[in-house]
Amino acid sequence: MELSENLDAGVLGVIQSEVEQTLLGGPRRYTRDQIAELADVPLERAQRLWVSMGFAIDADPDAVMFTDGDVAALRALVGFVDGGALAPDAAVAATRALGQSMSRLAEWQVAVLNSHLADELATAHAQSGTLDEQALRTAVGSLTSQLLPTVEALQSYVWRRHLAAATARRSGSVGEDTSHRALVVGFADMVGYTSLTRRIRVDDLSSLLEEFESQTTSIITQGGGWVVKNVGDEVMFAAEKAADAARIALALQYAAHTDTDRPDLRVGLAAGSVLMRFGDLFGEAVNIAARLTSAARPGTVLVDAELAAMLADDDGVTLRSLRPLRVRGYSRLRAFALRPGRGPDGP
Repeated sequence: MELSENLDAGVLGVIQSEVEQTLLGGPRRYTRDQIAELADVPLERAQRLWVSMGFAIDADPDAVMFTDGDVAALRALVGFVDGGALAPDAAVAATRALGQSMSRLAEWQVAVLNSHLADELATAHAQSGTLDEQALRTAVGSLTSQLLPTVEALQSYVWRRHLAAATARRSGSVGEDTSHRALVVGFADMVGYTSLTRRIRVDDLSSLLEEFESQTTSIITQGGGWVVKNVGDEVMFAAEKAADAARIALALQYAAHTDTDRPDLRVGLAAGSVLMRFGDLFGEAVNIAARLTSAARPGTVLVDAELAAMLADDDGVTLRSLRPLRVRGYSRLRAFALRPGRGPDGP
């Protein structure tokens, strides 16, 4: 049942207000000038940080937008920067990255919470035959008291585990510049995804993407790599070791080949120095891996010359040199087809 069914705008407004106060820790009390004054932060700086998190500022300077929680958060962020933990010129970029990550997470969580609330309302309606305001308030109270603390705790736990994993990957580099690292970057792309989206139902598309993301994440993490990001029909990943990256790519292709209900994959790998910036990767190796993925035939893995040299003595894989590729940005890009080897380490 949709939340808007049989509910007038006034009741929905009451529910929205209660949910918002619970999430934000209280009602909106302050204008932008007031929050800047309370946090002892110049207005321009406060606005820049607010916008970088992905939130709009009302054109009306007298609009009451901010809560006590916003004041505390602004003080904490500015104190974090002024205390030297984060460079001033990186503060906006850091808050932007955090805001973008949290925005995507929030969109998913709202869908889950909305579904739960819809079930609560459907149950209340079936029992009483009406959807009065008290039933709505009870449903919202149940939602906030049961689900939100659990979701928040789980979110914190997962973040800490990922922080520990990222720290382990960079062990031994304390005091060094870790923004540039030698890595193998890979992309795996579903073939024919655009045309497929025009032929299947939205529910089937959701199931396909869920299966794709679940399977690729499992293969990549179990193989010693990590997922950089998922973008629809494509996953970007990285690994520190050439052998790990090669076996991840081959395992991805094997899984896709054995699942006849899923589109084929194209996979491209490239090795080199990359810039690590707020969880994303940039640099020539990233560009080459993307170009190789686009040029690969369905069901194949292409690697660049640098990675091929690293894998030359690996009995677990075989490499076949291809004609130089003409792709965007490269007129003669050397490429090698990667296949499982016949040695004891081959798949």
